[in-house]
Amino acid sequence: MPSVCLSFEVHQPYRLNTRLSSEDISKIRAGDLPEAFLDNTFNREVFLRVARKCYLPANEIILRAIEEAKSWGREFKVNFSMSGVFLEQAEKWAPEVIDQFRMMVESGNVEILEQTYYHSLASLYGGDSGEFREQVAMHREAIRSLFGYEPMVFENTELLYNNSVAKAVWEMGYKGIIIEGVERVLQGRSPNRLYLATGTGLKVMTRNYRLSDDIAFRFSEKSWPGYPLTAEKYAAWLASTPGDYILIFIDYETFGEHHWPESGIHDFLRHLPREVFKHEGLSFNTASEVLEKFEALDIISVGELETISWADVEKSTDAWLGNDMQMTCFNALKRMEAAVKRAGSHNILRAWRTLQISDHLYYMYTKRGPSGVVHAYFGYTDQMNMYYAMLRALSHLQLLVSEAIGGSEGEAVRLLRPVPPDRAFHYHEDGRYIGLSAHSLYELLQTIPLATRGSILFHMACRHLERWVRWTIGDRELADRIREVEADTSQELVEKLTKIVQERVTELESRMKS
Repeated sequence: MPSVCLSFEVHQPYRLNTRLSSEDISKIRAGDLPEAFLDNTFNREVFLRVARKCYLPANEIILRAIEEAKSWGREFKVNFSMSGVFLEQAEKWAPEVIDQFRMMVESGNVEILEQTYYHSLASLYGGDSGEFREQVAMHREAIRSLFGYEPMVFENTELLYNNSVAKAVWEMGYKGIIIEGVERVLQGRSPNRLYLATGTGLKVMTRNYRLSDDIAFRFSEKSWPGYPLTAEKYAAWLASTPGDYILIFIDYETFGEHHWPESGIHDFLRHLPREVFKHEGLSFNTASEVLEKFEALDIISVGELETISWADVEKSTDAWLGNDMQMTCFNALKRMEAAVKRAGSHNILRAWRTLQISDHLYYMYTKRGPSGVVHAYFGYTDQMNMYYAMLRALSHLQLLVSEAIGGSEGEAVRLLRPVPPDRAFHYHEDGRYIGLSAHSLYELLQTIPLATRGSILFHMACRHLERWVRWTIGDRELADRIREVEADTSQELVEKLTKIVQERVTELESRMKS
């Protein structure tokens, strides 16, 4: 029978204050960051509620289960992956939660997994970025400081994975990584076997999402054929599952927040160890023990364009990067890295990293269907409110960065900043918006070739492009160049505009690198 690797994601984001107006944002100074961007009254309220309903009772159940199992001569073991921002909030608002986790670690029956401190998408920033490794190092230091523990198994934000992520994790010295057991990657192979990441010695554990989601999503679903899910029934399913191990990986908030205590979810957790131990061949193992116990049987390869995650039906990056709003914010975050670090301000750096928390982009998801229902459950505001709040914060943060740097380089940072949606350039034709907008010079460069020729001719004739660049972006030099453009055809006009904007962006970027 397989080893049971029971693992929990423990994360609470800092939520942005979506009620801040442009005027409110404009008054924020670097010394006010990052708290001025956040709704910490609401954040504290949410954290204390989840602590009361989930963290405190679930931790107590696991602590008792560990002791009870030892009295039977058995070992109940679990894994936790705790984000740095979760740990911050616990220390501030519910330190007793940290005390419980510390007791679990001291029992020797709990393994802590590594992840990014800010539960971010930094692993997708590309090879020129050092942010992913820096956030991992921050998380490692936080775990060492709080628990005297050094993780050896990695769990990337939302199980995001591709070959580049695997290579970076291997180079950082980790011996294994947890990923989603996606069929298009496994290609008929079992999720209950170990694999090797291509080109590395990194062992890959794949999540059994069906058995995981039976608890995480279906436990309270009365129309589900498996309802009601009892610990006895679930243990029997585990015992009948072939393979070396079964990785059950779910949000810890499953136990009391996503499924309320009245659903019986705490009783399920309480009885599960005893029911598993009734099956002679079943045992609980930590992730490291699984990696040591079994051999990798094959290679896992996932290209960067095929990046996988555990989110939604698609199990891709769509949950965070599936629409234009999300991509605008993601690209702005990624492009700010060098300037933010050049500014030399702890507050600015922390604010930028707080804005990287993946949940901000998750709340902008717009698709319908089953995935949309899940996103709506977690969202605390509508997608447009989130989008406006995020871009206002990003735009103002970059202005503060430009002030901190100063001089010609600071001016370049200011001119390359994104602007909020209400100040973006929105393309029109025949009095109608054509569904295309630019929030920065970068996006102006991308969108000019995509706009209809009629739209470009209209905006040039009315001098809209020139005026937006001059008065909204504040780049008089580029505005003068746009005003002087002449062309015989619309195609030539597009090509000249594209060239002018490209040259200007290159000039400004070179200033930032000098």
